[in-house]
Amino acid sequence: MDVVIKGLVREFQEVHGLGELAESEAFEAFAAYCSLSSFFDDEFNPDTFRMGGGNDLGIDAFGVVVNGELLRDAADVRAVVEAARKIDVDIVVVQAKTSPRFETKVVSDLAENLAHVAGLGELPYAASPDVQNLRECLAIVYENIGKLSGDLPRLFIRYVTTGTQLAEMVVQKAQTAQDLLAGLGRFEAVEFTCVRQQDLRTLYRRATTKATAVFAMPKKVFMPKVPEVEQALHGLLPAADLVRYVLTDGTGRLRKTLFHENVRDFQGYTGVNAEIRETLRDPVARERFAVFNNGITVVTRELRVVGDDVHLKDFQIVNGCQTCHVLFDERSCLTGAVHVTVRIVHTLDEDVISGIVSATNRQTVITEEDLSAREEFHRLLEDYFFHGRERPYRLYYERRSKQYSDRKDVEKTRVIGRAQLTRAYLAMFLDEPARVGHYKSLLDARGHELFTQGQQPAFYYTAAATWYRLEWLIRNRRIDKIYSPARYHLLAAAKLQLLGPGQVSHNPKTAERDCDGMLAVIWDANASEKLFSQLLVPLERAMEAEPDNVPRGEMVRTQRFADRFRTEVLAGQS
Repeated sequence: MDVVIKGLVREFQEVHGLGELAESEAFEAFAAYCSLSSFFDDEFNPDTFRMGGGNDLGIDAFGVVVNGELLRDAADVRAVVEAARKIDVDIVVVQAKTSPRFETKVVSDLAENLAHVAGLGELPYAASPDVQNLRECLAIVYENIGKLSGDLPRLFIRYVTTGTQLAEMVVQKAQTAQDLLAGLGRFEAVEFTCVRQQDLRTLYRRATTKATAVFAMPKKVFMPKVPEVEQALHGLLPAADLVRYVLTDGTGRLRKTLFHENVRDFQGYTGVNAEIRETLRDPVARERFAVFNNGITVVTRELRVVGDDVHLKDFQIVNGCQTCHVLFDERSCLTGAVHVTVRIVHTLDEDVISGIVSATNRQTVITEEDLSAREEFHRLLEDYFFHGRERPYRLYYERRSKQYSDRKDVEKTRVIGRAQLTRAYLAMFLDEPARVGHYKSLLDARGHELFTQGQQPAFYYTAAATWYRLEWLIRNRRIDKIYSPARYHLLAAAKLQLLGPGQVSHNPKTAERDCDGMLAVIWDANASEKLFSQLLVPLERAMEAEPDNVPRGEMVRTQRFADRFRTEVLAGQS
C-alpha cells in the first residue's frame, strides 16, 4: 500500500477506534468512509457498513441513503420509507482493494454480480446474508415506488484501489459496466467510478473538514460594529452562485449539514415553498426574486473578505432553509438575473448565535418547541460530557455538525451527535427501545420530554457511555454483530439489570449516585463485557420465541418483543 494512504488509514483507524482490524479490512472501512461521506455529512461508524466476508459477490461495503439518512439494515430502510410521504434514494456500493492497479476482471465481475443483485430473479450464486440484506433494501424501495420523488433510485459504484493510473481498457470496462446496469431499467442513473489514490486523499480530506465556501460578492455592505460580533455584512448574491459555491459539495449534492442549526427541516412544496417555486419558474417574476424573498442568514465561525471574494469556514445557514432547498431543486431556472439577499454574521459567541436563530425564526410561524433546539441545556450537556469527567471517561457531545471533524486528538467513536444521544436516552431512560426504530413518530410523541431544563445531565451522559461501550464491544468482535439490530434493547436491559425495574430518581444527588453505579460497570472493560454477554442469554430466548421467518431487524421494532425481552431479563434476576 502507498505510504501516504497507509498513513491516512492508520490515522483513520486511530480516530475511529478500529486499530484491531487487519490492513485489508481497515482499508475496506477507510474506502467505505471516504465513499459514503460524499453522500452523508454526519459522523457514522464506517465499519458497520462493511460486508461480512465470504460470498459477498465482490461487494465490500454498501449504504442506502433515503431522504438524507444513511442506512444499512433493511428494517431501517423500511421504517424510513414507510414513514415518509416522498422518498429520494441513493445506493452506494464499494469495492476496495489495496492493490496498486485497477483490474478489468474486477470491474466486469462486479457489474455482473450487481446486475443479479438488482434483478428480480433468484441469485445464480450462493450469497451472504449481507447481500440478501442489500437485495431486501432494494425490494423495499421498489415496493414503495409511488413514493419516489420523480426519479428511480440512483446507483453509485466506487471501485477503490491505491493505484494512480487508469488504463484505457479499465475506463472502457467501467463505461460498459455502467451501461449494463443502466440498461436494467431499475435505476434513474448509474455511476461507476474508479477511485485512484489521489481521489481517495481528496475524499478523506473532504470528509474530515468543516464546511468551507468561497464566492464572489461584489454587491455588499459592511454593518456597523456590534458587540461580540467580529464582522457582519449584507448583500446580493447571484442565486446560481449560492447553489454552486455554498449549498452544494464537490459532487453537486445539497449539503444537508448546513441546516443543522435550523429549527425546521425542509417542509416540502406546500404553501410558501410552492409559491417560491412558481416564482422561480416564471421568467418575469424570477427577476424580482430578491425583493420577493427574505433571503438567508449565514452564521460563520471564520470569515475572510478579500476584495470581492468572501471566504467562509465552519458555517451554518440558520435561516432560509426552505428558500435554499427550493433554489437547489430549481437550479435549472436560475439565470444571471436571479439574485438572493444574503446576510453573513461572523461570531464565536454562542449567545449571539442563539439570539440570531431565535430572532430570525420568530419572523416565521415557528413554535416555542421548535426554538428549544438551541436551548441552554444542550450547551450544559456539551460542557458536562467534556469537563464533567476525567480523560479516560470523556465523551464529546456534538452540538454542531462536524464540530470535532478536524480535531485529530478526538477519537471519533467518542463523539455522539444529538440524534444518537436522543435514541440512546429514549431507549435507556424512557423505556422505548422498540419505538426508537420509528424515530420520527417517537419524537412526535415524546419529544417534549427531551433536553429540558431541570433534567439531570448524568442520565444523558450515562446513555452515551453505555452506547459507546456496546458499540466498542461489537466493533472489536467481543459481541457478534448479528446482535446489532437489538442494541437499543440491550441498552434498556443494561439499565434494568443495574438499576432494577423502578423509575429513576431525578433528585440530583440520587441521579448522580445511580449513574455512577452504572458507569462503574460500563467503563470497566471486563465488567461491561460480562454484563452484555449475560444479557445475550435472555435476548436469545426472546428472539427464539418469535416466528422463524421474522428478520431480527423487524422483530426488534415491536413492543411485543421489547416486553418479552424485559420479562426474560427480570426472570433471570429472580
